[in-house]
Amino acid sequence: MTRKVSMATRKELIEAVRERYRGAPTVDKTKILDEFIELTGYHRKHAIRLLAGKAPSVRPRAARRRVYDDEFRQSLIVLWEAGDRVCGKRLKALIPLLIEAMEKHGHLRMHSSVKTQLLQVSAATIDRLLSPARASVDGQRRRRTGVGSAFPCARSPTGATLRRASSRSIWSSTVGRRPRATSYTPWC
Repeated sequence: MTRKVSMATRKELIEAVRERYRGAPTVDKTKILDEFIELTGYHRKHAIRLLAGKAPSVRPRAARRRVYDDEFRQSLIVLWEAGDRVCGKRLKALIPLLIEAMEKHGHLRMHSSVKTQLLQVSAATIDRLLSPARASVDGQRRRRTGVGSAFPCARSPTGATLRRASSRSIWSSTVGRRPRATSYTPWC
């Protein structure tokens, strides 16, 4: 009859029986092994390997090296907020545009190493690094919905309508000239 024994109890049992098993003569080893199998439910060959072998050494897990520092994370949060809190996949595509526009207008200053990291980071890593920021803003203003909502229409001080011109520039004025024809591809 096999009994269920917890893992902590099994480890303690293995340590206790291992010492008894190693010091016993061959005739007694069979009896000790039968009792051990009855208690744990292990296969006979597995039980022999556990009891005859040396105690497994537990190596401490090596600490992971941090690739992205706090300056990177803060820059990413600023870009995420500027991108209207879009998901990591969409933010990955927006990062080059946002960096260019925000540096041009003086809203963002960063080291070149951080800029390089921002341009190379994956969408999954973006989502992982932004999860604490998302948790802290949960329940606050949500992203706007609808086509083109990430770049709403705006008016300049002169009253001219500003619109999205292309994937390279975010805004273009349509005052005094004929609007360019641009192809628009929805985000979704």
